[in-house]
Amino acid sequence: MVFSEAQLNAWLAAYLWPLMRVGSMLLAAPVFNSRQLPVRIRLFLALMITWVIVPSLPVQPAIDVLSHDGFIILLQQILIGVVMGFILQMVFGALVFGGQAAAYSMGLGFASMVDPQNGVQVPVLAQYYLILATLLFLIFNGHLLLIELVADSFQSLPVAVDGISRNSLREIVAWGSRMFAGGLLIALPIIGAMLLVNMGMGVVMRAAPQLNIFSVGFPVTMLMGFALMWVTLPNVLAVFNNLQEEAFLLIMQTLQVAR
Repeated sequence: MVFSEAQLNAWLAAYLWPLMRVGSMLLAAPVFNSRQLPVRIRLFLALMITWVIVPSLPVQPAIDVLSHDGFIILLQQILIGVVMGFILQMVFGALVFGGQAAAYSMGLGFASMVDPQNGVQVPVLAQYYLILATLLFLIFNGHLLLIELVADSFQSLPVAVDGISRNSLREIVAWGSRMFAGGLLIALPIIGAMLLVNMGMGVVMRAAPQLNIFSVGFPVTMLMGFALMWVTLPNVLAVFNNLQEEAFLLIMQTLQVAR
């Protein structure tokens, strides 16, 4: 069997460029980029998804993979995949930000553990929110919707030298403010309530100076913090759900995927 250079280049381009988009999305998206998920499994998922969607893709441009334009196309596919995962990472970042702010107001800032997804130290409360968000993301098939979006993106944003526009990148940067706004919506009820608790403890300590603020105030603050965390949990889940919906809408808008 004899294969020409043009045939080998066409076969390589047909699978390499889609693989870069799918693989970079899995590398940047939450849950998929967790350190608990081995690299071999991620590579297997990327290869399987690419193998399934390649037959339905539009005709690839007749460009040499090793040429200058081929390198630009490769970077564009990596950028598209990273953008999809990064938008969802900001949603989970809002939970980390809100959990940190709430934990510091409760006096749990010292209680930290390693986040298995990112490999950094985060407060226990933020880790608790992350675990709940990950379970919700999987329960509502967020991972399947993300795979569907990356498959549909080849129809609306096919493999070419041109990729995501500058205006879309500006919108993504501007949407980053929603991460901090969502974190504040998560932590603000606990912070406000804990401020009132601390003011009440200050009044008690002024009325009874013989009480030790560390032996009395700290346990009361933590107990009230746990109670508030339980009461405000539906609000946390609602904020996460809204941010997740906005993130998927932003991904569709960026990739121009019609729904």
